[in-house]
Amino acid sequence: MSDEEPVENISGGAAGGGQSATFDPETAGTRAEAVVDCLGDLYWQKTYGGRDAFECLVRTILSQNTSDKASQPAHNELMARYGGGDDTDLARALAEADQPELAETISSAGLYNQKSERIIALAQRICEEYDGEAGFDEFVREGVPDAVRSTLLDMNGVGPKTADCVLLFAGGRGGVFPVDTHVHRIARRMGLAPAEADHETVREFLERDVPAEKCGFGHTAMIQFGREYCSARKPACLDDPDACPLAGHCDQVGVYPATGEVVDPAEAE
Repeated sequence: MSDEEPVENISGGAAGGGQSATFDPETAGTRAEAVVDCLGDLYWQKTYGGRDAFECLVRTILSQNTSDKASQPAHNELMARYGGGDDTDLARALAEADQPELAETISSAGLYNQKSERIIALAQRICEEYDGEAGFDEFVREGVPDAVRSTLLDMNGVGPKTADCVLLFAGGRGGVFPVDTHVHRIARRMGLAPAEADHETVREFLERDVPAEKCGFGHTAMIQFGREYCSARKPACLDDPDACPLAGHCDQVGVYPATGEVVDPAEAE
């Protein structure tokens, strides 16, 4: 574990805007909940909520179609140039930003011209409709979740995963299970969702079968699990079934250890 991790596992709680949860695979009501509970033994159960909503939105846009390793420096540079001090309204600063300058600032994130244009347009809309980042933050935290999600999806460049990440990490909303490429692959490979399910269908299955207070942790833990064990091309079970800590819960859809073949679950026999 990293030295920066807490000394004990926590999930939710007042400090993070989420809800506390008990992780016990033996008492899980569904297989999806059992999977999340098992992940609770592997990874630190963090708190969710409390981030500034507009900054969270910008951070998620920067992460689109790139890795954290590439997007994090872009976020750091953007905040250093436009974030200013505690009294700075990030939305207003970015609404007035010079697009080529912003593009240069976030160049490490890739697609920087497109992303800079989207960020400026979003900042301008948020200033017009919510009078800056404080009003937008209040809307995300206190608005009706379905209405907040619908509004976010109406914004150019904001897809379902981005909207759900803002609801989870800024709003601290329970029952939100964002689906990225790792979650999409793993849920279908394990048989927690239909093999042919798109991202939205996977989200519906997971939010149905995982208790609301465990969805946030399930999202982040499943991403980490995908990076460490259940990669797209060479999952741990391919060479050694015992190498995967979740082997007993997995249908191995599209994974064929006998031949060494791995295909997208939708293409599995």
